[in-house]
Amino acid sequence: MTGTNQDWFDRALRVIPGGVDSPVRSFRSVGGTPYTVERGEGAYVVDVEGRRYLDFVQSYGASLLGHAHPAVVSALSEAVALGTTFGAPTPGEVRLAELLCARVPGLEQVRFVSSGTEAVMSAVRL
Repeated sequence: MTGTNQDWFDRALRVIPGGVDSPVRSFRSVGGTPYTVERGEGAYVVDVEGRRYLDFVQSYGASLLGHAHPAVVSALSEAVALGTTFGAPTPGEVRLAELLCARVPGLEQVRFVSSGTEAVMSAVRL
């Protein structure tokens, strides 16, 4: 990837409000130029200028194994090769639900959803 963090931020400002995908990360309010991540490696991210940063954010979520863990990359590659989304049950989905129910005391059933909105809607219906 070529270009500096400033180059990528300038491009982003033309097509993404505030130049970032989250109002929390809006750099207009704090000043400066955000780094643009080219890739992640375990607990680190590397920007487009080749600098490594210890990633304390991990995409604001649970990332227990860090970025691009070989076992995760392998499992995802195998799964994606079979197709990405079907709108119908799959053996992997059933196996994961069985595993969760077996390991979490009191858990009898699992519903997999695609968004927080769907999760809340399902919970409200209980």
